[in-house]
Amino acid sequence: MAPHARPLVSASWLNSVARVGLAGSRPASVVVLDGSWHMPFTKRNALAEFEGRRIKGARFFDIDAVADRSSSLPHMLPSPEQFAEQVGAMGIANDSHVVIYDANQSIGAAARVLWTFRVFGHTGGLSILEGGLNAWQREGLEIVGGPLGTVDGELPVEAKRYSAGFNKRLVKTFDEVVANINSQAALVVDARPSGRFLGIDPEPRAGLSSGHMPHSVSLPHSKILDPANENFLLRGASLASAFSDAGVNISAPAIHSCGSGVNASITWLGAIMARSEIKAGTWEELEDGLSVYDGSWTEYAGHAANGAAKIEK
Repeated sequence: MAPHARPLVSASWLNSVARVGLAGSRPASVVVLDGSWHMPFTKRNALAEFEGRRIKGARFFDIDAVADRSSSLPHMLPSPEQFAEQVGAMGIANDSHVVIYDANQSIGAAARVLWTFRVFGHTGGLSILEGGLNAWQREGLEIVGGPLGTVDGELPVEAKRYSAGFNKRLVKTFDEVVANINSQAALVVDARPSGRFLGIDPEPRAGLSSGHMPHSVSLPHSKILDPANENFLLRGASLASAFSDAGVNISAPAIHSCGSGVNASITWLGAIMARSEIKAGTWEELEDGLSVYDGSWTEYAGHAANGAAKIEK
């Protein structure tokens, strides 16, 4: 029987479980990834920031590099073969417990990385370090800096053989989203800020109209985070209420969308956590009926500009 999912872990848990293996002193069943990402307009370099400040032994997962680089859309999913080659080079095996963190946010782009591993059928554990690198630092745990290969105790990564599948149930394409608008088989949950959903505020990507898909509902990803607790994910009745107040039935099928599939992964994860608080289950059980629209608003609004999709405001 598959073990119950453990989507979120604490810094103390990670330190106690992976303390010996993180620095590469022995083959580790836990692999830690920095999944940080920044919007292009910020002009920030997540890889450079990783090299300057990271958990000792962590590897960097670049969602723009582990992606379909032939697509004009940002960080679209790669092929299973490309994914397998790139994560294997990070020293990840199919049965590794992968723990992902964001260096700047509590969850952030780490949710996109976790969802990506689920899409490609990762069979080992998958968790996000809740609170990210900041939570690790607040616990007084070791943070290192310097180019990879120059820090004492960080041994070279040993490449692993990785085999990837593809779980199409977790992913929606443009054509599937358009078909769903007509069938309304699943609710589209839009994780962008409400101003963009309503068409009041502009999109951050030039040339795209704001607004929303017909029959979709607005649930900005920030609504499921707790600003009073370092933007950790809400829990219990507060988390359930965030979904129900937005008109989302967490037990029903839902397609999560945002600007480019990053923040949609946070609301997707939030729905999984809300389900798990009702009844613990495996990943397969908890994610049933929940998907992310990979191209999200960047793709949808681009098609709308050509008359192939409808935008409401």
